Amino acid sequence: MKKFIYLALTVLLCVAAARASEPAIWTVDTSEDVLKGDAVGVSIGSNGAITLSPKLDELYDTGQPFVWSSAVDSNGNFYLGTGSDGRIYRIDPSGAGRLLADLEEINVSALAIGKGGELFAGTSPDGKVYRISADGTASVFFDPKEKYIWSLTVLSDGSLAVGTGENGKIYKVKGANQTPEKSLFFDTSETHIISLAADKNDNLYAGTDSNGIVLKFSPDGKPFALLDSPLREIHEIVVGPDGSVYVLALGESASTKTPETAEKTAETKTVSVDTSKTKGATPSPTPKSRYDLTGAKSAVYRIFPDGGNDVIWNSADVSAFALYAHLTGNGVLVGTSDKGRIYSVRNDGRETLALQTDEGQVSTIKTFGNRLYATSSNQGKLYRFGGAEMPEGNYQSPVLDAKSVASWGRIWWRSSGNVRLQTRSGNTEKPDETWSAWSSDYADQKGAQIASPKAKYLQWRAVLKSSGGNASAELNEVNVSYLPRNIAPEILGVEVFPTNVGLLPNPPVQLDPNIDVSGLDSSDFGIIAAPVPPRKVFLRGARSLQWTAEDRNDDTLEYAIYFRELSETNFKLLKDKLTDNFHAIDGSALADGRYVFKIVANDSLSNPAAEALTGEIISEPVDIDNTSPVVTAVGSPQINGDRARVVFEATETSSYINRAEYSLNGGDWQTVYSDDGISDSPKERYTLEIPIKEPGDYAITLRVFDANGNIGNAKVTVKK
Repeated sequence: MKKFIYLALTVLLCVAAARASEPAIWTVDTSEDVLKGDAVGVSIGSNGAITLSPKLDELYDTGQPFVWSSAVDSNGNFYLGTGSDGRIYRIDPSGAGRLLADLEEINVSALAIGKGGELFAGTSPDGKVYRISADGTASVFFDPKEKYIWSLTVLSDGSLAVGTGENGKIYKVKGANQTPEKSLFFDTSETHIISLAADKNDNLYAGTDSNGIVLKFSPDGKPFALLDSPLREIHEIVVGPDGSVYVLALGESASTKTPETAEKTAETKTVSVDTSKTKGATPSPTPKSRYDLTGAKSAVYRIFPDGGNDVIWNSADVSAFALYAHLTGNGVLVGTSDKGRIYSVRNDGRETLALQTDEGQVSTIKTFGNRLYATSSNQGKLYRFGGAEMPEGNYQSPVLDAKSVASWGRIWWRSSGNVRLQTRSGNTEKPDETWSAWSSDYADQKGAQIASPKAKYLQWRAVLKSSGGNASAELNEVNVSYLPRNIAPEILGVEVFPTNVGLLPNPPVQLDPNIDVSGLDSSDFGIIAAPVPPRKVFLRGARSLQWTAEDRNDDTLEYAIYFRELSETNFKLLKDKLTDNFHAIDGSALADGRYVFKIVANDSLSNPAAEALTGEIISEPVDIDNTSPVVTAVGSPQINGDRARVVFEATETSSYINRAEYSLNGGDWQTVYSDDGISDSPKERYTLEIPIKEPGDYAITLRVFDANGNIGNAKVTVKK
């Protein structure tokens, strides 16, 4: 006979931010919150403030998927090295561009402008260095017989430093067609020389893969390791105006990524948020130091002129690919694959989202004059940014997941300047054509009723406009109130324990009664009120029930237990107003028979009476048996030499006999089998052969147990 109805072991008790009768508040006001949304023409400060971004102009679209490298000459002409067709494009200062060269190799992975204005291009795989003339004629300048040319930089004497892979060599090439043997500058023990840079003192810096080392070569060629990063690839090195060296390190090697892998970084994912607090959940982890690079995808170091270094930025979520040192000496711009974003990071670690492009990845950042330029991949384009702020920008929040269809309350916010807010709602996780249209502008930032229809998901949009002069538009905080639809609680399963197993409560976690009275969540005070399981004890005749319940609104549940015999139609109340998810039933209070029990959960403690809902479950049939088996002696004992033969018969009316033992003269109990070899019937016969060697009286007692633990016995006295 089955004893259990099984359910998942974990008790899921909540997914909403407040009791169903209380509104939940969604607040977006920190940088972490705001960065989950999409920024078009706006910047996001380290304090979460949204402002208009520097003006961003698309200058040229190469039509290629990837821009791997870029360079700018003294006249402001930009050169873009692309993949996967190995093409080089030239864009003049007005934005007019053309295909300059189409090389045999797949990727143009490095570009550099020579002292005479000539263009050098490094290719991969089957790497070569080409010199490109003004009319686009490409001639092989240097062939090191290496698979990859990853980096190029021009030194003060006009020679070209070349970083290669898969043998991790650095070459210094002083003229065309110079042999690799004559040009070899340094043969490292690393696999790849991914990045090269030179400072005004003609020191050469090299970044490696796969040990993440930054090497410094003084003008006499002597190497010195400045940095050994726990991240594997030094992707880019730039020198700041004060002589500091900024280093971009990656946790995964960009040199080993295929174009297919790179394309995946361009996928835009809809981020949904909820304001739920799960009972029993552990507190949020303590924020890590930026020096802790465990699990980091990217990190930026600042190496001081005296050799010391700081980690000024790292991210476990964002892969960065471009680095530019501010002319002020206070930090860098970091181009990422995070929605094609560019972050501004100060030397003290403070981070601002400067702007967001429409592309999958920012590949390089360069400067000419007082303007900044960025190249992108997915698609391969050239952008110009900086100078005046955008005349208009908008920010779309992450999508709020209310967990069920919700009624929307008010929206209120803090802002200055020309800022307008709108909302939309829908029932698909990603906004699509099935969502409502954006609402009209909300007029009162102190609070306006949300006009979007009831739905499971909500999103808001802020539109910022420049008003000219000093009246900058700025949005600092947005709040939304909502009330999820009440969902009925569920009893997911109930377990019926064997007879005589009782359940008693363990001492609960002690809570400050003032917290409960105030209606606040104990987790706000660092107190996790996880359910305390009961302890099992022996209780004569008890039949215990334990169930698992779920309420998706995190409502406080109350339980009632009903029962009926199988032959009956209507349930009768056994116990109500239970707050524990278990109960020990006194079996002796019920007549022998087969019963089913119904557990009913209700959420009335957290909802108005008209809104309260219930859920229930019915157990499998449970036997209640308080009658002991009847044991009788059959016939008279027989003595045969030194042995006595005694026969007993046991009868059980409600269940069946399942065990028997005998004792001689009050001694230890010994197991005995029924005559048919197994005790499993309502009626069993037991024949005992007892050794009796000495003359005297012998008391032989047989006790039997039924399936519900009831005991019956009988005694026979034998005289020898």
